Order: sequence, then C-alpha cells, then structure tokens
Amino acid sequence: MKWDQHYGYKRMLQKDKLTIRLNMPIENHGKQKPTMNHQVKRAQLAEELGFTALWFQDVLLEDPTFDDPATGQVFDSHIYLTYIGSHTSKINLGTAASVLSLRHPLRLAKEAASIDNLFPERFMLGLSSGDRRRDFSALNIPILERGEIFRESLEYFKKVMNSEYEDYTSSLGSLENVTLVPKPTSDIPIFITGYAQQTLDYVAAHGDGFMFYPQSLDKQASLIREYQTKARTYHPEQYKPFFQPIVMDLHDNPDHEPEKIKLGYRLGRKALIEWLKQHEEIGVNHVMISLAHSTRDAEEVMKEIGEEVIPHFPPHHS
Repeated sequence: MKWDQHYGYKRMLQKDKLTIRLNMPIENHGKQKPTMNHQVKRAQLAEELGFTALWFQDVLLEDPTFDDPATGQVFDSHIYLTYIGSHTSKINLGTAASVLSLRHPLRLAKEAASIDNLFPERFMLGLSSGDRRRDFSALNIPILERGEIFRESLEYFKKVMNSEYEDYTSSLGSLENVTLVPKPTSDIPIFITGYAQQTLDYVAAHGDGFMFYPQSLDKQASLIREYQTKARTYHPEQYKPFFQPIVMDLHDNPDHEPEKIKLGYRLGRKALIEWLKQHEEIGVNHVMISLAHSTRDAEEVMKEIGEEVIPHFPPHHS
C-alpha cells in the first residue's frame, strides 16, 4: 500500500518531520495503578491541541516484582482503545505495543480489522514480543520461545489479513476455505517495538516502522542510519519511520535546563523544543510522550505543549 494515501499514517508520519503523541492514560500516576479518571476529556483535549496519536499499552497482570508494576491503562488495550476512539474523531489510536507472543494472531486480526472498520485508517498497530514474565507464566506460554512465536504469529496474522479463502497451515492453526470477516478498510500499519527478539534485518523487512527506546543522541542516530539502510535494502520503494518514547516532567519554568530522569527528562518547554528538533534532525519521526511521572497537572502540561510546542511539530494535515 502507498501510505501517502492512508489518512492516519500520512497525518502522523513524514520523512524528515516529527510529530508528537501521548501515552494512555494521560495521568501523572507514577508507579501506582492509574485512577483512569477524566481520560475521555483528556483524549478529546489531545485531539484539539494537535497531538497526532494516543497509544495504549498491553498489560495483563499487576506484578509488584516487575520494574514497572503499574498495569498499563488498567483496561484491555484493544477494548479501551475502541472506547476512547468512539469519543474522538481524527486522532490516531495505536498500541505500544500489542504483545503478539501472547495473542493468537487470528484473534488479533479479527480485533484489528474490526477496529479499523469502526475508525477507518486511524488504527496504528504496534507489536512486541513481550517482557513481563508473569504474563507469560499465567498463559502457560514459554517466555524463552517468544521470539519464535512472534515470527510465526506475524506470518499468520499477515496471511489472514491479506488473503481470501487461501489455505494455510502453521503450528498455531489451519485455515481451509475460509476468510476473515471483516477485512480491514485498508492496510493497517505495523510498527515493531524494540527488536522483538529478532534481528534488525527482520524488523526492517517485516515492519512498516520501528519503535525503539531512548538512548544517547549519537547512539540513536547510528541506529536510525543502520535501520534506514536495511529498510531501503528490503523495501526501496517504502519509507519506514522511526519512533521514540520519552518520559517527561515538564517544568513550569520554560528556561529550565534538562535533568535526566529514568527514560526521560525534567525540562522546560524551550529545552523540550530543542530536544525534539535535535531528534527530528537525526531521523526520529514520532515521539511518544508519557506524563506518568509529571509533577504538574496533566491537563496543564498538555495545554502548554499544545500551545507552545506542537506548533513547531504539527500534524501533517488536519
């Protein structure tokens, strides 16, 4: 598919340009379980302010032994994404990321196609292999096999999404003279999170984009160059974007210099604009902001970013 014809993709992603999204829930809950209050109101505010997407985490169980014990946005990511989508009209709805190694690909295909029919060309499918050991144990899925499961599941998912009455057999199941209903209204962009226990060649060959975690500017620039070189080798006709998350505590002093916090920074808006411009220059196309550790009111921070920062990195069309 030519992504320049896809509403959500072309609004959010463009070569050499950067846009901004928010992680759900939009709440400064720290490592505590989110309250989930005011999320519809904040999602609608994010849409009005020009954030291009809302992203939903896929977590099954609260695990106090895990480094991040909070349970994502508490509710099932696909169900909650659908609920939020029904209260918004144009903001993209993405998973960051659906744990493919824990979801049967046929069920995932049914859910993804249904979401795309309900909200045409707004669904962005992030996929990961997962890292929460107790989620794997609870489903009796061997965590050490998650890489192999991911590969086989992605092949099955793409087959059922793109074929009509085509027989197919894998260890995950067989298709014989059947087809998925509904089919998506158009191709759904797939973004692989981390390496998903694969090689960078696999990520470049099989995803429509790459989400990777924060690291130094030099290291990130090197990774982006390597990824883009491999992506052009496998798909010379298709540009493949790069995403990066950031945990951010926006200081009320716009001139506050960056202070390092885990997976992000405490900084003023002027430093944030500079940080975003630096990452735009090295090839980051989309930054995913988490306000979980904000020390200021979430809506106050959203409004400051919307009014002072997003004009430098606006959606690519209305």
